[in-house]
This record gives sequence, C-alpha cells and structure tokens, in this order.
Amino acid sequence: MKVILIPVTPFQQNSSLLICERTQRAAAVDPGGDLDRIEHEISRHGVRLEKVLLTHGHLDHCGGADELARRHDVPIEGPHTDDLFLLESLPAQAARLGFGDGRAFEPARWLAEGDAVSVGEITLRVRHCPGHTPGHVIFFQPENRLALVGDVLFAGSIGRTDLPRGNQTDLIRSIVEKLWPLGEDVTFVPGHGPVSTFGDERRGNPYVGDDVTGYGGVARV
Repeated sequence: MKVILIPVTPFQQNSSLLICERTQRAAAVDPGGDLDRIEHEISRHGVRLEKVLLTHGHLDHCGGADELARRHDVPIEGPHTDDLFLLESLPAQAARLGFGDGRAFEPARWLAEGDAVSVGEITLRVRHCPGHTPGHVIFFQPENRLALVGDVLFAGSIGRTDLPRGNQTDLIRSIVEKLWPLGEDVTFVPGHGPVSTFGDERRGNPYVGDDVTGYGGVARV
C-alpha cells in the first residue's frame, strides 16, 4: 500500500491518494478541491481510480468529491449519515468560503461503525468518530498500521468543535475510545499538517495526551 499526500484548497487540507500496489487501483480520500493536483498524481502513478472516500462533510474535505467521482465514473463512500446536513449545505459553504464547486450531493454509500471499505486488495476498517462533525469517520488499515483520521486528531492538536454540531466531549471520547485502542504504533494522516503516531500523541498532545485524559488502556486491534 502507498499513500500520496496532496495538499489542496486554501486550507492546505491533506487529500490522500491511497494506492493498492498489487492491483494499481486507488481511492481519493477527501478531495476537497484543486482537482488538477489530484489528477496529476493519478496520472503520474499510473493508477485507476476506483472510488472516493470521505471522512466528513466540510467543504475543504469534500468540495471536489462529486466532480472527481463524475469524471472517473466511480462511487463516493462516506461519511456517516449524520453529516448529511453538511453535504446538503455545500452550496452555502462554498459561497461563504469562496472555493469548491458548491454542489450538494449524497454518497453512493453511507458508512457506519464497523463497516469495511476496499481499495483493490486493501481493506480499510471504518470507525465512527463524532465530535468535529457528528458524522465523521476514520479509515484504519491494520496490516500497514495506518489510519486516515481527517480532522479528529492532528500532530499536537485536535479538531475544532466550534463549528455547527461540533462537540468537544464527543471528540475527546472518539480519540480515547476509538483511536488509542488501535495501537501506539499506528501512523496517522491528519486532515491538516504533518503525520504522527498515536503513541507520540498519547505522550505529548496537550489536549488528549494520557497525562490529560488519564487514559491507560492496553492497545488492541
């Protein structure tokens, strides 16, 4: 498995091209905009786009999803149905922020806790992690010890909860109960900024480190 990070939009959101190297099939994760950059990486790596995956419904993560899916005639999977109100509000989000195509859409498949999604021969496990948005999901690949977590967790920080239907209590619970048990060795790709590991964040994140939350659980897959 290979993951190509593609910063897009004025918010420099980490869109990811997730590639199954055995089949040369790929998924575009959170294509928020700047589709020319994403298309360039698809062409450069010679892969076939199989689907679009979304962690949540904010414009910088999904503003280009519908257009990219239409271009390649592929389905959109995710987020959780609790983010429907955000996908319906994409025209208003685009008007307010001034980027993205602004078209409302629904995915071909809503995702829920315990679901699995495939990319070529790769299987990703889905965890529903509300807090930043109510329908936020993350994607975990256990064999490669990798998670794509959107705006739930960042290196040294956590997602905002002051946007519509954000909830800080839910966010902290999602991180502690859904992410930490996956294992300290898991590398995660956040929605913005550099990659990190769950172990590093448990040791040093000022918002959700173990010294703050009191978490002492044993890692498990």
